[in-house]
Amino acid sequence: SFFDTQYSFHLSKLKLKLRSSIMTIIYQKCLYVRLAERSEFSDGEIQTFMSVDTDRTVNLANSFHDAWSLPFQIGVALYLLYTQVKFAFVSGLAITILLIPVNKWIANLIANATEKMMKQKDERIRRTGEILTHIRTLKMYGWEQIFSSWLMKTRSSEVKHLSTRKYLDAWCVFFWATTPTLFSLFTFGLFALMGHQLDAAMVFTCLALFNSLISPLNSFPWVINGLIDAFISIRRLTRFLGCSEYKHELEQAANSPSYISNGLSNFNSKDMAVIMQDATCSWYCNNEEEQNVVLNQVSLCLPKGSLVAVIGEVGSGKSSLLNSILGEMMLTHGSIHASGSIAYVPQVPWILSGTIRDNILFGKNYDPQSYSETLKACTLDVDISLMVGGDMAYIGEKGVNLSGGQRARLALARAVYHGSDIYMLDDVLSAVDAQVARWILSNAIMGPHMLQKTRILCTHNVQAISAADMVVVMDKGQVKWIGSSADLAVSLYSGFWSTNEFDTSLHMQKQEMRTNASSANKQILLQEKDVVSVSDDAQEIIEVEQRKEGRVELTVYKNYAKFSGWFITLVICLSAILMQASRNGNDLWLSYWVDTTGSSQTKYSTSFYLVVLCIFCMFNSFLTLVRAFSFAFGSLRAAVKVHNTLLTKIVNAPVLFFDQTPGGRILNRFSSDLYMIDDSLPFILNILLANFVGLLGIAVVLSYVQVFFLLLLVPFWFIYSKLQFFYRSTSRELRRLDSVSRSPIYASFTETLNGSSTIRAFKSEDYFMAKFKEHVVLYQRTSYSELTASLWLSLRLQVGLALSYAAPIVSLLGNFLSSFTETEKEMVSLERVLEYMDVPQEELCGYQSLSPDWPFQGLIEFQNVTMRYKPSLPAALHDINFTIEGGTQVGIVGRTGAGKSSILNALFRLTPICGGQILVDGLNIINTPVRDLRGRFAVVPQSPFLFEGSLRDNLDPFHMNDDLKIWSVLEKCHVKEEVEAVGLETFVKESGISFSVGQRQLICLARALLKSSKVLCLDECTANVDAQTASILQNAISSECKGMTVITIAHRISTVLNMDEILILDHGHLVEQGNPQTLLQDECSVFSSFVRASTM
Repeated sequence: SFFDTQYSFHLSKLKLKLRSSIMTIIYQKCLYVRLAERSEFSDGEIQTFMSVDTDRTVNLANSFHDAWSLPFQIGVALYLLYTQVKFAFVSGLAITILLIPVNKWIANLIANATEKMMKQKDERIRRTGEILTHIRTLKMYGWEQIFSSWLMKTRSSEVKHLSTRKYLDAWCVFFWATTPTLFSLFTFGLFALMGHQLDAAMVFTCLALFNSLISPLNSFPWVINGLIDAFISIRRLTRFLGCSEYKHELEQAANSPSYISNGLSNFNSKDMAVIMQDATCSWYCNNEEEQNVVLNQVSLCLPKGSLVAVIGEVGSGKSSLLNSILGEMMLTHGSIHASGSIAYVPQVPWILSGTIRDNILFGKNYDPQSYSETLKACTLDVDISLMVGGDMAYIGEKGVNLSGGQRARLALARAVYHGSDIYMLDDVLSAVDAQVARWILSNAIMGPHMLQKTRILCTHNVQAISAADMVVVMDKGQVKWIGSSADLAVSLYSGFWSTNEFDTSLHMQKQEMRTNASSANKQILLQEKDVVSVSDDAQEIIEVEQRKEGRVELTVYKNYAKFSGWFITLVICLSAILMQASRNGNDLWLSYWVDTTGSSQTKYSTSFYLVVLCIFCMFNSFLTLVRAFSFAFGSLRAAVKVHNTLLTKIVNAPVLFFDQTPGGRILNRFSSDLYMIDDSLPFILNILLANFVGLLGIAVVLSYVQVFFLLLLVPFWFIYSKLQFFYRSTSRELRRLDSVSRSPIYASFTETLNGSSTIRAFKSEDYFMAKFKEHVVLYQRTSYSELTASLWLSLRLQVGLALSYAAPIVSLLGNFLSSFTETEKEMVSLERVLEYMDVPQEELCGYQSLSPDWPFQGLIEFQNVTMRYKPSLPAALHDINFTIEGGTQVGIVGRTGAGKSSILNALFRLTPICGGQILVDGLNIINTPVRDLRGRFAVVPQSPFLFEGSLRDNLDPFHMNDDLKIWSVLEKCHVKEEVEAVGLETFVKESGISFSVGQRQLICLARALLKSSKVLCLDECTANVDAQTASILQNAISSECKGMTVITIAHRISTVLNMDEILILDHGHLVEQGNPQTLLQDECSVFSSFVRASTM
């Protein structure tokens, strides 16, 4: 017993080490593999590598040792049989051997099914991730239903393969369970037919040997399956780990070093920060596909210390240019050389979940002075002073509780604080309003921190372009023009300026611009500084993950039975009991036969005894089959029901739930916990049932034979249950801790996947690696404690086992109790899933149904509306009153974080309002069914959303429009050319990486126009588009949307100048409203100060 426990202990320790190292390797790979290499794997796949494949690979350790020890045990038992019944055992053996190829064949089928199931599982987890990430947008569109139905489709094909697997398993179990019965039948039959006498001693010795054969024979197929699973997983992991990694030397050449040496001699490379020669780059690794080239033969030299503005239309390759310098793309030709350290701000800012300070420091040391200067330069000091908790305020996943402008400035502050040699800023100014943009330009980008550094800025902002030392014009992946900003206006690219805000201040002296800007902005900031409240403790937005205490309640088991269906549960229990009865009958009949032969009063012939034995056998086999299949059926039904119920509940939860709960935590329920419920829970339950019924059977037989024996059981039962109770309470808590400590691993993993390019640019890989290792260490600790506890128990029980040779019942008792404990541990998964089944739900049904063509005019009234995102937070909208007439176009303007997007949140009922009412066409929207309501408005959200699927599905998921209409709308939105190049059926990759951010916004606009609703809401939809396209779009919207109510949230003043009315918000108060032209005449109005800021 002692040796056995030691073996298990060392083996499990090895498994833990293996698991943590595999997890760490996968994570490390994600940190170092550049985006182009990673494009072959979807995010869902990489997440499955982490959760499922790791576990399977680790289980190889078990299967490996069993693969040699089990045949050895079988051999010994067979030899002992030979000594008893001579060659009669061969017939029994023949049956067993015949069953082996059958099992092998089944095992192969199982392996195939598993591989297909894993594929579907990857896809399902990817889709679930997609839904969880974009849940806000999906709710605005009213698309949760259709997305859930797509997810359910994936799930049902996953379950199809799972069911193949389960039913094949059932056959496996059936074959192995009938083996001992057949074995005894054939062996004794042959022995008797050979003319030998059966006597009691021999029969019972043989039966004991058969029983010792059952266990190794039974576990053999599982060992084989385990090995197969592990090899499949290892193959999948190898494919991923085989990707080539990103090298830190910032000099890349396409497999010909000669390029670099020739190139560098032409000019003095000491003064150049970035040198690109003939660089051709693409996003995909496979070189065959020439059409994937994003940058074509680009040659550029950017001098050190200059401010370079990269401009160009949507999709001209601006972001790709930065990515190629960062080394994220495949360089197929030419060379790229960058000298010095790099700070990078991507177009979609990457925000960590953590405090604001963590986000800016990003692993660097805290230096109070430069930190506060950085905050000032990025105007974050004002925002931070308004937050509960100051810069220690906690930001949720992906910065959910920050406005778009705040996210962009936070990412910029991170770059400024890092003080690198080269700054790459991808469109930082588009998310902020004109005043803030001007302040950032003069104090951050051209401020003391960055003045001597090389700054590469992709932008559409006029002031930034006119301030630049060098302008690079990109077009369709090529550099079209390079020169100074002064030449730009004269050159052929005057088109960029023609439609712009105000064509005045182009050649204004940069010096002058700096002084004016800072003085004007000082006043703005001073006015805002009066409202400052600071609290020291970090306010937790995200609740700490709950875990239940005490034993798993009976209701959890009841729920499981309910999910699999009561009738099935009954059938399973009945067949199990009858099966045990037939087995006991078999044994009783044998002993009766032996008794009669011994007393030499043979009443019946040998054949009669054999026939009765046969009947018992058949009966037993049939019941085994029934049990195995009904179990498989029940567990599948439960798996399907649990997933669908969980999904429905999660999707119907309000937005607040997702803001408070990190996606990784919900995803953990959908991946690890569901995997337990699909797979290991039914397996353990089946064993528990078998042990329980076996115990019952023996107890019944004993009470029939010797009642005295039952009295002996009482002390055993008492000792065992005491030990069990002591252990059970520990093991359960440890299992729960284990699940809770797994969540942060997944959460940080998902986060790193999204921001790996930023991490590489800042060279912070080691910092993230260290953070990840901390999570893993915590996980290791809980797993290790769980392991030692279970081995503690098994050692205690095995000492009891030594006694069990005296009575097999003791061992059955032990088995029963330990399988009960295991079941309880697995049930924790179900308990965790059930916990998310009672999350708060949105009120989906209203008592006022909407008529088919509502809204009729699109008249929107806000009456004393007050809204807060959480009861503990300050109000985002204070007592707001305004009326928007039907068919008018209204702009909403204000500083970042003033509450502009909150107006849409209130209108779409994403966040319930706490006071006042909102009427649309005189109907109070609180009384309408919420999904119906959202479906009646068209919206273009702040961050453009494309999902994986065909482009047509993206534009029109419900298939309401024909191609003609789709093409005409695409033409109006100026993306027809780009789409024509690939066709409507083209497959959009994850979150739309095949399109640039500007193109994505245009596609989302096309999607909104296709909906042809009376109310259209645009949330900063032209932020990432160049000024020319923006004005074209503005005209398209005003001509397309005659008679529609259009609400536009904008930072570009030019977008709202021609509106019918504008609303100006500040800190949740409506400070001004009226016609923009009239307000412009009034020197003192807030609006005219905004306009002045944008022209200076």
